[in-house]
Amino acid sequence: MGVPIQPVTLPITGDAFDEVIDVRAPEEFAEDHITGAINLPVLDDAQRAFVGTMHKQQSPFEARRLGAGLVSAAIGKHLETHLADKPRSYRPLIYCWRGGQRSHSLATVMSAIGWRVCLLKGGYKAYRTHVRETIESLAPTFKYRVLNGLTGSGKTRILHALKTLDAQVLDLEGLANHKGSLFGGHLITPQPSQKRFESRLFDQLVSFDNTQPVWVEAESPKIGYVNIPKGLWNPLRESEVIEIATTTESRANHLYLDYQDWIEQPERILATIERLRPFHSKATIESWIALSDNGSWKALITELLVEHYDTRYGANGSGHYPMPLKQVKLPDQSAQSVLVCARDLLDHKAGIVTSGS
Repeated sequence: MGVPIQPVTLPITGDAFDEVIDVRAPEEFAEDHITGAINLPVLDDAQRAFVGTMHKQQSPFEARRLGAGLVSAAIGKHLETHLADKPRSYRPLIYCWRGGQRSHSLATVMSAIGWRVCLLKGGYKAYRTHVRETIESLAPTFKYRVLNGLTGSGKTRILHALKTLDAQVLDLEGLANHKGSLFGGHLITPQPSQKRFESRLFDQLVSFDNTQPVWVEAESPKIGYVNIPKGLWNPLRESEVIEIATTTESRANHLYLDYQDWIEQPERILATIERLRPFHSKATIESWIALSDNGSWKALITELLVEHYDTRYGANGSGHYPMPLKQVKLPDQSAQSVLVCARDLLDHKAGIVTSGS
């Protein structure tokens, strides 16, 4: 008879199961999944596409028969590998796209063996709805303190320092794997999908205490290719803003060190400069190309800051946020100065910005 399969509804707690198993195809898993889940697909990408096409264009019966054979082979392989050493007390949670045939197939076999199997009702589709609804309802409950300032002013570094001081930090650029500018993309690892970005955001928000402030960097509504959900974006735009003020020289030095991976691939810098042609004169673009060709990186960074970024992204983030009410000065971006700045923020030592300052 085996052990009855136990249906489970969201939300779930991370320690309730020994393992969370996503049986969807690898491409589905890569796009998004429950954080911490492992992928034990019962159909690979090509098999899923072929069976789906057969179901629509030929015969549902033949598609199910073919699929059953492929799924059985995959389950057998998982039993011989990943599941081979699991004890009798093993208690996994299994899900697929909608909690249908794929997850039931593995759950039925594992239940018959004697494991205490749980099945997520509604599958990934239900999880995705839960993520979106939770962000929409939970994000507005926090009090955000938004760090703003000119490009390269060290906002991200200060966020990281605040985290070391046990402050609640929402690092949107880290979640999006993007530094938030034309030069912000990571050269090796891509950005997550929109769905994966939202799952990462969900994980952060549910871990926060809404009686404590959440520190966040001012961003545009779009970070690279992913969008900040409106449930978060709207309260961010109405939050307290603190300006980080530092010198152009400090900003240029910081960006020079922070973008070494770009400097090692100058062809990408040239390609990005080309994208700025609609915003600047031909002479300006050609002068920037010449600086890149000559390896005059600090001079190029300084000109980009002064002539492009500073004219478009001011202290209120191109109008996205209120003008800052407070300001904290960062003399340089050494580790010590950044830590002192973070402590001053936590100790409420940011000065009031007077009108016209």
